[in-house]
Amino acid sequence: MAFNAIGGSAIRDLLKVTEQPGVLSLAGGLPATEFIPTSAIAAATQLVMTDDAALQYTASRGAATCLRAVAAFIGGSPDEVLITHGSQQALSMLAHAFVDPGDVVIVDDPVYVGARQAFQAARARIVALPITATGTNTAHLAELLESGLRPRIVHTVSNFHNPSGVTADPDTRQALADLAQQYGFWIIDDDPYGCLRFSADDGRRRIAPDPIPGDRAIRLGSASKILAPALRVGWLQGPTGVIDVVERLKQSADLCGSTFSQLVVAQLLSDTQWLDEHIRTLCVEYGARAAELVKSLHRHLGDGVELTVPSGGMFCWARLPGIDSSALLDAALIEGVAFVPGAAFAVDADFSDHLRLSFATLPPDLLGDAIRRLAIALDRTH
Repeated sequence: MAFNAIGGSAIRDLLKVTEQPGVLSLAGGLPATEFIPTSAIAAATQLVMTDDAALQYTASRGAATCLRAVAAFIGGSPDEVLITHGSQQALSMLAHAFVDPGDVVIVDDPVYVGARQAFQAARARIVALPITATGTNTAHLAELLESGLRPRIVHTVSNFHNPSGVTADPDTRQALADLAQQYGFWIIDDDPYGCLRFSADDGRRRIAPDPIPGDRAIRLGSASKILAPALRVGWLQGPTGVIDVVERLKQSADLCGSTFSQLVVAQLLSDTQWLDEHIRTLCVEYGARAAELVKSLHRHLGDGVELTVPSGGMFCWARLPGIDSSALLDAALIEGVAFVPGAAFAVDADFSDHLRLSFATLPPDLLGDAIRRLAIALDRTH
C-alpha cells in the first residue's frame, strides 16, 4: 500500500502550533479542561482500585460492567455494544471490516477528517455528498443509488456535525435508514456530541435526537467529550453480527482495552444523578461560549461573516466570502489566534473561504479576544 495515500490531519498538525504560549486556539475539538470532572474521576478511581481485577486483562468486547453501563446510557442491550479505544478505533475497525480496496464509501462534504483518514487507510473510493441544513443529502444519495452506485458504507455525524454544525432532522434520518434497507449499505453514525445540546429541556439530561433507525445503522459514541479524553473509552452500538466481526478485529489489534479505564467510566455513567447534572452544566457552559463566539463574530466582522449558529456540540462553521482562510490562518497565528481552514474538511467542494471555530476550550472573555485578534489578522490580509 502507498502510505502517502493516507492524508494527514491538518488539525493534528495545527495543534502543535497552538501549544505555543500566548496562542488562543479555536482549532482543536477539545473539551474545556476546567469542566473535566477531576474530583468525580478521582473518586471513581479510588473505588475501582479496591478491585484487583481492574488491573487485569478483560474481554475483547469490553468489561461486562462497562458494557452494561454504556448500554443503559445510550439505550439498548449490552449484546449490541463493543467498547473501543475511543470512537476513532471503532471507525477504523469498521472500515477494515467492511471495505475492500476500491469499495465505495459515501461521506458528507465537508467531512469529519478522522473518517476520511480511516477510509483512506482501507483504500476506499470516497464519494462526497454536499451536506444540507437538515443533514446528509439523501435526495442526492437516492439519485446516485438509482444510477447504479453501490456504497458499502455511508458515514455521517448526525448530531452537531463536525465541522458544519448541522443536525439531521427526523425525515433525513428515516430516509437514510430506508435507503440503507433498500440498497444494503451500512450507515455509520458518529455521535460524540449528541448529549451537548444547548436548548432548554424539562430538567432531564439533554439527550440527542432519536438515533438513525433500522438494523443497518451502526452508532459510535465516546466518553471523551463528556468525561475525559484521556480515559480513551468509546463504543460501537450495532447488530450483533457487526459486533462479532469487529470483536475479532479488535483481538488482532490490541486484544482488549483498558479494564481500569472502562471500570472508571462505568462508575461515572452509572451515577445517573451526578451524570445528569454534569452534562447539564456542560450544555449551559458550552452554550454560553457558543453565544459569545457568535456575538463576537458579528461585533468584529459584521456583515462580512456568514455562519451556522451552533445549537450544540463544539463547533461553529463560518464563511468569509472572498477570503482565503489558509492565508488568513498565517496572519492569525502572528496575532496569536488559531482556527482550522475549511479546506482541511473538503472532499470535492471548495471550502477555501470557510473556517471551523471551536468555542469549547476558551472562556467567554478569551473568545471575544480571539475574534478581535482574528479581525486584526483579516484587516492585514486585505
